[in-house]
Amino acid sequence: MLNPIVDTRDVKFVLFELLEADKLTKFECYQDFDHDTFEATVDLAEQISVDVIYPTAEDADKNPAKWDPATKKVTLPPTYRDGIKAYYDAGFGSIYDNQHIGGMGMPYAVAMACMEFITAANYSLFMYPGLSHGAMELIEEYGTPEQWKLYGEKILTGEWGGTMCLTEPDAGSDVGALKTKAIRQPDGTFKIQGQKIFISGGENDYYPNMIHPVLARIEGDPKGTKGISIFIVPKYRVNPDGSIGEFNDVVCTGIEHKMGIHGQATSQLAFGDNGNCIGYLLGEERQGMKIMFKMMNLARMGTALMGQANASAAYMHAVTYTKNRVQGVDVTQMLNPDAPGVTIVNHPDVKRMLLWMKSHIEGQRALIYFMYNQFDIVRGSASEEDKKEAQALIEILTPICKAGCTDRGVEITSTAMQCYGGYGYCRDYPIVRYMSDSKILAIWEGTNGIQAMDLMMRKLLMNKEQRNYKALRKRMDATVEKAKGIVDEKYLTMFNEATKELDNLVEFFKGLMATGKFLNIFAQATPFLDAIYMVAIAWMHVWMLTITQPKMQALVGDAKGADRDKLLAENDEAAFYSGKVLSSQFYLGTELPKFFGRVKAITFNEAATVKATPAIFTGALAE
Repeated sequence: MLNPIVDTRDVKFVLFELLEADKLTKFECYQDFDHDTFEATVDLAEQISVDVIYPTAEDADKNPAKWDPATKKVTLPPTYRDGIKAYYDAGFGSIYDNQHIGGMGMPYAVAMACMEFITAANYSLFMYPGLSHGAMELIEEYGTPEQWKLYGEKILTGEWGGTMCLTEPDAGSDVGALKTKAIRQPDGTFKIQGQKIFISGGENDYYPNMIHPVLARIEGDPKGTKGISIFIVPKYRVNPDGSIGEFNDVVCTGIEHKMGIHGQATSQLAFGDNGNCIGYLLGEERQGMKIMFKMMNLARMGTALMGQANASAAYMHAVTYTKNRVQGVDVTQMLNPDAPGVTIVNHPDVKRMLLWMKSHIEGQRALIYFMYNQFDIVRGSASEEDKKEAQALIEILTPICKAGCTDRGVEITSTAMQCYGGYGYCRDYPIVRYMSDSKILAIWEGTNGIQAMDLMMRKLLMNKEQRNYKALRKRMDATVEKAKGIVDEKYLTMFNEATKELDNLVEFFKGLMATGKFLNIFAQATPFLDAIYMVAIAWMHVWMLTITQPKMQALVGDAKGADRDKLLAENDEAAFYSGKVLSSQFYLGTELPKFFGRVKAITFNEAATVKATPAIFTGALAE
């Protein structure tokens, strides 16, 4: 199968050689699965993604989602219906859900390997079932049995869809400023009145009914986030027998015209303009933010995967292009007028760009799969200590992966375009789409600046025992111990110096916290997240080298020069492990050293950001 979006061999390396997913079958919850089932599921995801979902991305660019101002309805790109249906028909809509609610019960790590293929094929399409699944999970955990029967079951099977309704025109990242209100009714329901914007998939012609979890404030409840509740608000009310009832006064007033993801109907929704929108309390009153954060945290992890997958597709296209585009001669033959042309993959600067992308993508893939693998430990392990450590790792890695992978995702798609030269800037090639689709991932589900503040304050400085950071460092140190005698000492020395500097950096921020210099902390939160991301990716590369270095040596031996080139050209496994080793060495030798410059810039503690006032940004007028 020609796969233009994901390196399948690397997916299976991370899953089965690095994380050893087969060992998950020792847990009771996974004992009915085996390696063949895991691999077949991944292969199925690849097939559906490449054959069915991948073609929908180009179609959506040419035939985007459209809103009709007369009917207030949204029509999706023509091919989306088949793509979404194929996703559900194959069982991916409930792949890791517990079997007792109708899910497949597959390990999270295996499920996310499948999701990488699907999101790399077209993450804009994936968002329709993806967000629906998030709404279902809220109802499963916090809803009543009646709410699960009425709404949850139908979302799980893909019969109905769901969303996440937080953002308002005057309450974006500051959710506590929302104005949507809930008016208590004598029968225990609530009338909902308000506006929500940037609602992904909020209106579409695929699902006959949409179930909206909506944040609102019950009249009389306190201002800010503490006074927020969450409500189930269906587009059409549901009759007691589960059938669709009357319209619930939920109207789409438009969709956004965006830089990318044109197949995604990013909707503006009006609730109760005619005073007839009924909502049903989900969970307890004034617990809305706590409940919604379950969905938001999972969405942030999913966004990390989408950023990595979208970048993976851009990289794979760049590799294909550079292997086929003939331009110039070999640099060693530049003075030879009779030298033959070579494909640009042979040029040192192009190889540098490809290795840079490859090293980040492979490091991100390993880190994201590892993060999801911790859910498998939480779900299956009998050891409470192991569960606590796994949960701590999930908490600290969520902002690191969300921000780090999406920020680099933008850079990777840009670098992929650079590999194409001028052709990459033209819509004849798909790189334009990957680059334009990449940026939103650094913005939504909590901007990356918010992720940095969450990491700095909640996951680090306000966590007095620092259990999250300690769990991360414990794993890093254990990896180094296993790598001794296998990985070249110069790379281990570099990594050990980096972790030591990371520890010092944490102490630096604790010092700022103790002296009340909060503005300095917030000003440096994003640079800190960028720095710890660099170390986390380096950790993955040290870990991977402990596996790839011996396997590469066994396959390649002492072959050099033309003999080595011939061997790699003829032996796919030798080429794969050699590429993995070079990718890891590239990152550890050329990217990780940049971390030390980040540390110096942070600890210099320049106060310009703190001193800056709105007045210094001259040349513009406040609107």
